[in-house]
Amino acid sequence: MATQFLSKLSQNYIELLEDNEYYDITIEVGKDPNIKILRAHTNILCYRSPYLRRTLVSSKKNKDNVLAHIKLPNISPEVFQVILKYIYGGILPLNDQDNSEIFKILLAADELLLQELVDYLQTYLIENKFEWMEQHFELIHRTSFQSNSLIKIQQFCTDFMVKSPEKIFKSLDFTSLPEKSLVQLIKRDDLQMKEIEVWEHVLKWGLEQNHTLLPDSNTWSNDDFKKMENTLQHCLPLIRFFSLSSKEFLEKVHPYKNLFKRQFYENLLNSHLDPDSEPTENIPLPRNIKIDGIINSNIINNLNIISTISRRIDKMVINNKFDHLRELYLPYKFELLLRGSRDGFYSKKFYELCNGKPYTVTFIKVKGTEEILGGYNPLKWEASNSWIKNRDCFIFSVKNNNAKNVIISNIKNTDRALYYGYSSPYFSDIAMFSSYDNKYISYGRGNYEKKIRDSEGGFYMEDYEVFQIIKR
Repeated sequence: MATQFLSKLSQNYIELLEDNEYYDITIEVGKDPNIKILRAHTNILCYRSPYLRRTLVSSKKNKDNVLAHIKLPNISPEVFQVILKYIYGGILPLNDQDNSEIFKILLAADELLLQELVDYLQTYLIENKFEWMEQHFELIHRTSFQSNSLIKIQQFCTDFMVKSPEKIFKSLDFTSLPEKSLVQLIKRDDLQMKEIEVWEHVLKWGLEQNHTLLPDSNTWSNDDFKKMENTLQHCLPLIRFFSLSSKEFLEKVHPYKNLFKRQFYENLLNSHLDPDSEPTENIPLPRNIKIDGIINSNIINNLNIISTISRRIDKMVINNKFDHLRELYLPYKFELLLRGSRDGFYSKKFYELCNGKPYTVTFIKVKGTEEILGGYNPLKWEASNSWIKNRDCFIFSVKNNNAKNVIISNIKNTDRALYYGYSSPYFSDIAMFSSYDNKYISYGRGNYEKKIRDSEGGFYMEDYEVFQIIKR
């Protein structure tokens, strides 16, 4: 293994840079009145910067022994001197630079194709200068998307816009976003915006690119619609139109129906006129909006599922095959009453924590699977050792924590909706036998309408949680 003496090597090359002899090229950097001519060495520049190598091919010293000379007007003398120290000695003195200068060094490194330095400075700014980048977001965003190399900075900008879209979409310069940036933003599942607002802003962006079009689509000709369709061709497939309510569809989408392919529009229209029609394949789910304080669960981590259950509780939608595709409906906060893994699985503990509590939802995680069972009880739990009559109870199942796979089964035999005994939650068809801490449970179709799981009989649960729903 060879020993490397890089420190001394770096020092010698820095001394070469500072020496007034042996140079064979001059570089004019900056713009008037801040212009400076610096001396350098062709061989070093060529091997360190692909950009300078291409530039210097046509600027070599001629036979009259006149020095090669190049100009770099986009880079200030101060920034280029920092770049030269990196090129010659692998030294990057950032402690002496303010944040705006560091960003200028990054842009200079990008222009000179110094990829190692570009990668390092992008990471450095993101990890150490987050607040400054947020404060100067417009500059950072506009500049980074003019390059094909500043991928990390572009990702930072997109992530920031996803988390704080109101700071971008409500800004005066929103319509000047490059198409590439807009597309990256609206294709994100975690964009924290209502879908109708995404659509309205995309329309606004499209109008800004077509100054001759009036906002009122009733004034548009067929050619106008075609022009707007071409402008938005990369954006339209990314809007979650099936997430919109019927009112939003009627008021905000229908007037622009000529923008869409005929079959797509008919499918969208049918989803509102005939909710029992079958959804087509590859319809994207609603965006994953993060709303704090809705539920704190170790079992359910998908708010789309909570939305589906909340709709059923409020009897908004029954057997609607597009329910899971609509925008989230979250009128309730789910207040945790009991968690088996935290409080124990004994029935005594269940009645201690849940007795007298109405409007509860129970989630049960089946051991060794990605299956969840559960039920809703609007009545107060009591240890009365009797069958309970109710018409509003329902049970459900979910596979793979996916809202597409929710099966909701309404009560059929209202006289036997629940059993209040001395075991944990007992939804007739779903019985928990946890008088002892053995996590045993059974399922058998009988008093509820639909079959919610493939097999009947006994099995074990991994955990279960009981929540009381409270209006937000």
